[in-house]
Amino acid sequence: MLRIHELAAVAFDKHCLETFLGDVPLPLSFHIFETLPSTNQTLWELLDQGATPGTVVIALQQTAGRGQWGRQWQSSTGGLYLSVALAPDLVATNSAHLTLCSAWGIATALRSYGIPVLIKWPNDLILCKRKLGGILTETRVQQGRITKAVVGVGINWANPVPETGINLESFLEQPIEANALRAQFANASLERLAAITLQGILSGYQHVSPEGIDALLPAYVELLSCRGRSVIVDGRSGVIVGVASTGELQVRLNSLAAAEEICLKPGTISLGYGG
Repeated sequence: MLRIHELAAVAFDKHCLETFLGDVPLPLSFHIFETLPSTNQTLWELLDQGATPGTVVIALQQTAGRGQWGRQWQSSTGGLYLSVALAPDLVATNSAHLTLCSAWGIATALRSYGIPVLIKWPNDLILCKRKLGGILTETRVQQGRITKAVVGVGINWANPVPETGINLESFLEQPIEANALRAQFANASLERLAAITLQGILSGYQHVSPEGIDALLPAYVELLSCRGRSVIVDGRSGVIVGVASTGELQVRLNSLAAAEEICLKPGTISLGYGG
């Protein structure tokens, strides 16, 4: 039973969010909290109580935020911590499609406002070679198909970040960028960032289909921060060339004979944020 009380009024303007959001392809309902252990966790609890796809949970702070591979996500006040419920009709083996499409959608949405975001495969958002945000997708499967999914996003807005991170507020204050970007990112606020993020997720979600994401992959690869980077795999040198329809990273190994291309699963190679 969900025991965390939703706040009727916190330092987040739901009406402002809805105004920025405009028309979207999926009806959304919002649950906004001051502090949660995890927006993903709370959204799953709401789904267990009957919440429908399009339910969104936002927290101003998380005390147990999670990243990929169970890593803790630093979630102090000032960042955007958001989860949205979806109901894709996908085979379980295509679960990576949700993360790839969400990453592409959010990056593309931010880039439309002059924020030069790139994607660190498979689920991180990169700005100026530092981590701006991350995506954690969780699913439930019945009879080999995904019936429910929660896409969780954390983006640094005005919160403290580690040396490998960057927040949007500090980026927008840079003298070289400020004039051009402020004109495009007018009325910058946490609510506006939430609206752009949701628009990005839903835009990417429209590319999720049982037929796969082959049509989207070239656009995703265009934003890949590590494309063309030299890597070492099992002692052999190679170059990152793209992403397969399975969501795996494609690496072309150097060879005196015919070029050999391999696919790497997430978690099998460390790429860092250097681009």
